[in-house]
Amino acid sequence: MARYYCGIDWSEGLNDVAVVDRAGAVIAAAQVEESPEGVKELLQLLRELNRSHRHSRKQVPIAIETNRGLLVGALRAAGQQVVAINPSAVARYRGRLNPTRKKSDRTDAVLLANILRTDGALHRGLFTNSDEAGAVTVLARAQLRAVRTREYHRNQLRSHLREYFPAQLEAWAGLPNGLLRAEARAVLALAPTPVQAASLSKRKIADALEAAGRFRLVDQHAERLRGLFRENRLRQPSRVEEAMGQQTLAALALLDQACRSADALTEQATAVFDAHPHAGIYRSFPGCGPVIGARLLGEIGDDPDRFATAKGLRAYAGAAPLTWASGSSNSVTYRRIANQNLKAVGYTWAFTALTRSPGCRAHYDRRRDGGDAYRAALRNLFGRLLSALHYCLRTGEHYQEHRAFPGARDSGADE
Repeated sequence: MARYYCGIDWSEGLNDVAVVDRAGAVIAAAQVEESPEGVKELLQLLRELNRSHRHSRKQVPIAIETNRGLLVGALRAAGQQVVAINPSAVARYRGRLNPTRKKSDRTDAVLLANILRTDGALHRGLFTNSDEAGAVTVLARAQLRAVRTREYHRNQLRSHLREYFPAQLEAWAGLPNGLLRAEARAVLALAPTPVQAASLSKRKIADALEAAGRFRLVDQHAERLRGLFRENRLRQPSRVEEAMGQQTLAALALLDQACRSADALTEQATAVFDAHPHAGIYRSFPGCGPVIGARLLGEIGDDPDRFATAKGLRAYAGAAPLTWASGSSNSVTYRRIANQNLKAVGYTWAFTALTRSPGCRAHYDRRRDGGDAYRAALRNLFGRLLSALHYCLRTGEHYQEHRAFPGARDSGADE
């Protein structure tokens, strides 16, 4: 059991530090900067708490309301035990001490230290990822943000085109990715208004398609687009239409940049993921390609002690049910509080696995036949896959269909 407990109220400037003893008395307080000198000052403060040879600053756990940042990284590099406590949990602890929930940086530092003193067993220290897994986390999250940004700009452009140039939307509606296609953006940049599009020759359209990377059925697509753009349609006034065309070019430039960023980050995240020692295990699972694998590894990490049981991993991912019981009332629902990135990729993974694994398909159908809704059945399948993944990561084995879903082929044949 620790003799001292430290709390840090983190901020962008000075960080308030407080240390309490086992009785809860504040025995040290300071303000340190997020700098090498500030870290040295903090470590020296912890070192001088007790000059006995039995005391080490590494025995003092530190509570803070964030799990990332330069200060947290420096403390962990120095071997200090850091415990990240959710700010919403800290707010509830604050109400225990003062009904008004009065807040100040100094008192919050003391509060964080006392949380470890009274309920330290309920809060775990930060897990330790390898540098390789940390790089996967950074790039996988960046790739996800880039994809969402790309979708945002695509939707903005689509909404704008509907107001004056719906033919551009119809031109690509039957092809995968629609406006995100390189040839769609090339043709739109060539003719951002209906007047300009109607004046395009078949040769100009074909040249734009070829420059964007299309090499099959170029003449057929060029002829189709030329006919579509020359159809008689409702139009905006000419001056308004011209102005809307300029807005389209601005929106298209943002979409082009978002597409390039998403493609580049996808390539980088895939390369870093494939170089990780656990990549083979992830890729052995049905429906787990490089992007899904990178997102899974980025959120789960590679610390072997982070999740002692598969149930803990499922709960962290929001794939384990949550039971509410009080008196005669008892209800089971899904978890809303979870790692949202991991939860989101879980639905994608489970859906993709349906067409690649007879066991996954049979499990999903069985859940649906039992009354589960679509999302509930996918969530349950995601939990089943996570349990198998937890086992494989612990043992170093690759996925084996007959062990993950025993009897799935027979049950599928009976149906």
